[in-house]
Amino acid sequence: MGGSQRATVRNLDEVQERSRLVGAFEQYQEAVSKQQVTDWLKGQPQFSRKGKLHAWLVIWLIIFQRLHPKGTLGVAVREMLTGGVDKCFRGKKLSQCLSASTSAYSQARSRLPLEVVEKVSDLIFESLNQQPQTLPGWDRPMFLLDGTSIVLAHSKDSAKAYPPASNQYGVSHWPVMRVAVAHDVVSGLATRPAWGPMYGEQATSEQGLTKTIICRLPPQCGVMGDRNYGVFSMAYHASRQDHPCIFRLSEPRARKLNGGITPAARTDKQLRWLPSREDLRNNPELPADAFVEGRLLALKINLGGKRQRIYLFTTLKLTAEEILRVYGYRWNIETDLRSLKREVRLHMIHAQSPAMAEKELVLGVAAYNLTRAAINDAATALQLDPRDFSFSLAQDTLNAFLPLLANAKTERERKAIMKQMLRVFSYSTLPKRRTRRSSPREVWPHQSSFPSRKLAKSKRSQA
Repeated sequence: MGGSQRATVRNLDEVQERSRLVGAFEQYQEAVSKQQVTDWLKGQPQFSRKGKLHAWLVIWLIIFQRLHPKGTLGVAVREMLTGGVDKCFRGKKLSQCLSASTSAYSQARSRLPLEVVEKVSDLIFESLNQQPQTLPGWDRPMFLLDGTSIVLAHSKDSAKAYPPASNQYGVSHWPVMRVAVAHDVVSGLATRPAWGPMYGEQATSEQGLTKTIICRLPPQCGVMGDRNYGVFSMAYHASRQDHPCIFRLSEPRARKLNGGITPAARTDKQLRWLPSREDLRNNPELPADAFVEGRLLALKINLGGKRQRIYLFTTLKLTAEEILRVYGYRWNIETDLRSLKREVRLHMIHAQSPAMAEKELVLGVAAYNLTRAAINDAATALQLDPRDFSFSLAQDTLNAFLPLLANAKTERERKAIMKQMLRVFSYSTLPKRRTRRSSPREVWPHQSSFPSRKLAKSKRSQA
């Protein structure tokens, strides 16, 4: 079975009784009502509420595109005509009153306000995160902070809003968007991302984008980040929002906090972190008398068979060993970002306008959350850690069972489908390897290079 191992299940019927496993569409229905979307659209004349495509349905179809392996507009329209969404619109048979053309759906996507999309994304996250899970020894949720870049389809407007990269050889073709995310360390659920241009005069930093994310995290949750976040502004904004933090520090910054001396191993020092002149200049919102009370830790870890010293700044009231164990979960954000890019296909957004690209980004994260919610429910039913599941195999399971769930006619039929779905989920765990696989870090050079791109000259210039 692709190298994965089946989860041990003694009594599948008993497990199903504990399960509340539902499909992505049912999760969306439970989280967002049609009336809420209608209320949010009041005063938004750009989206026609008199049309046959309700905004609630359009939002689901955009999410469905991200859940589907192909994800085209045509696939979404055919899901609307043949799937189970007809049951949500009483007195209307969408398959009889709509054509299979994608033009109406494409126009509805474009008119959909970004503010409504953001509210839907927040509502989905809050609905799925009602019972947050915590790490052993820590009684609050912990969120992982990180950033990445997303390539956009080239268009004049997208290149202006999100300039491409450039170097001494010229300007690249593809617009690039910088994105900051926050994922729950246990469940993997993600809050609504923040984004901005990666290059150009209006370029944004990961730290600047993360400031907005910290403000909308659940109250009193912890935050964690690597060396890119181990700066004063991140620690200050986390403490201002009452979020305990763990940030890894670079060696020069740890040395500066320790009075110019490199911290010795097993250092656990209480200190007051003050901003430097550069911190105040790059972060105008910081008051001149700003400070953060915390601890400086210097710990040794075994990485790849070699002993390495890492430096941490934290405001958590845990022992050094417990803080190091918690920080060990930071790697989860790397696999979450990989799932966002590969499985929900956010490595490149093919929308032609920057506004549509932003809406697809927000709802792409919502689609990821719906899949994560199904994984977490399956993990609860099978008494496993949610991180034991392969996101790819879990998404394949959902894609296979979504049509069956949508077309189930009776509750008995639905329960039979759910039982089979849970059985397949038990085969979707990651393999248990004794040692971590390591790929050789060789570079395979290109044998030949492509010729430089030449632009065709106009007839007038040739004359």
